[in-house]
Amino acid sequence: MVAKQTEVELFTDGACSGNPGPGGWGAILRCGTREKELSGGSAQTTNNKMELTAAIEGLKALKYPCRVTLCTDSKYVADGITKGWAASWRARGWKKSDGKPALNPELWGELLELCRIHDVKIVWVKGHAGHPENERCDALAVAETQKYTKI
Repeated sequence: MVAKQTEVELFTDGACSGNPGPGGWGAILRCGTREKELSGGSAQTTNNKMELTAAIEGLKALKYPCRVTLCTDSKYVADGITKGWAASWRARGWKKSDGKPALNPELWGELLELCRIHDVKIVWVKGHAGHPENERCDALAVAETQKYTKI
């Protein structure tokens, strides 16, 4: 008998003030009625790094392999996984099809490994369009960004 995997929803967002500049990420994990918010940031980063980090940190917070629906407003993250770009970049030694280096290989490598551990389904949602969890993740990410901005 095969054990049923736990179903988890993961909502993520990243933000950056300037690009590069101070940045933050936010994530919400939901399993049934339980919810956990995660966030963090960096003094010098890019929006894409924060989008990737939100997904990575959300998946790393899971204690065992789960079936995860990952909702992101990042086409970079969504397409990188669902269209197989990141796996192709890795197979070519972190080079894109045009031979140029793929950006953020360390983060993509970590995300690909986490997607191997967990059964991850990526769902793209339109950002800043009233999606409650996406709006909350954005607020978490922006709050982290503000910790690094000078007033």
